[in-house]
Amino acid sequence: MNQWVENLKQLRIEKTIRNLEKNRMKAYHITSKEQLFNTLDELVQDGEKVCFGGSCTLEETGVLDYLKSRNIELKDRNVPGLTPEQVQSVMAEAFTADTYFASSNAVTEDGILYNVDGRGNRVAAMIYGPKSVILIVGYNKIVPTMQDAINRMEKIAAPANTMRLSCNTPCVKTGECMHCHSEDRVCCAYVALAHQRIKDRIKVLILDDSYGF
Repeated sequence: MNQWVENLKQLRIEKTIRNLEKNRMKAYHITSKEQLFNTLDELVQDGEKVCFGGSCTLEETGVLDYLKSRNIELKDRNVPGLTPEQVQSVMAEAFTADTYFASSNAVTEDGILYNVDGRGNRVAAMIYGPKSVILIVGYNKIVPTMQDAINRMEKIAAPANTMRLSCNTPCVKTGECMHCHSEDRVCCAYVALAHQRIKDRIKVLILDDSYGF
């Protein structure tokens, strides 16, 4: 990457971290996989009950494999053979978890997390329940403003996710949100997380590289 572009990238990350901290969220700049896992070693203690939301970022970064290697009580919604009822039960465990892992669809430079959910389990756990929320976020998720966050969701995250899930929604064909009324619609709960009542409950780990969508 061009050095000047890299410098601008670092400035954007630093600005975003400062504003997340102003909003009483703990923010980290993660520059390597080694640093990522070392940080998680510090944030997650042995024996904790840990849950996670649906996230390509957690898979791509190796965080899911990392969690499976830890001496923790991991509630894994992806275990083969689970019935829909069992999956629902695992997702409900998040509200009594010590730590909840997810990513964020977008993070604005002024320190707001923007997420859109289908069932709402992921955003619900971000808002309330788990003692600690750890969000693994690629640099590609940082946007200047809330309107940019909305645009990112409608033109990148939502269409890509419906394609991944083989949903029968208009955005699969058009490549952008059509504000549909499809039964397969995954954009049902819109949540912006700003200034937090509980300081440092939410931790945002911003990675130098691009992950997820």
